[in-house]
Amino acid sequence: MVNKSDGKQLAQNKKASHDYFIEETYECGLVLTGTEIKSLRKGKANIGDAFATIRNGEAFIHNMHISAFEQGNRHNPIDPTRARKLLLKKYEINKLLGLSKQQGYALVPLKIYVRNGYAKLLLGLGRGKKNYDKRETAAKRDAQRDIQRALREKQKVAR
Repeated sequence: MVNKSDGKQLAQNKKASHDYFIEETYECGLVLTGTEIKSLRKGKANIGDAFATIRNGEAFIHNMHISAFEQGNRHNPIDPTRARKLLLKKYEINKLLGLSKQQGYALVPLKIYVRNGYAKLLLGLGRGKKNYDKRETAAKRDAQRDIQRALREKQKVAR
């Protein structure tokens, strides 16, 4: 039986593509409590300020805010921003540990979604952008928008 929420994007970090060049992405599972997954499926999550770390051979995500479930019980977690464990293979953790130790690299959560009934996190290895990189990206986006606008107007005149 397929869940209705399969493939549904639950949360997205829009700031990540603005602040980082994403070089690699990894799909990892999340260790959550029952009320957290219910709240997550309702879209009550925020990963805008979240970041991932690797300690003692395990990956964790910090500052991911999952609101308390309204119809929850005494098993609702007290701290909505607690560190949650990420499920990755050992070789992926070792690879990420080596890459993230380099200067200017960070583990950035990109989005949370449901696949086959399980909550998944798309984790990106990001290299920080400088201010001039951000301006260059904005200039390219504006130029592309102007080109598209000119093409639309040209097509309107041709009709």
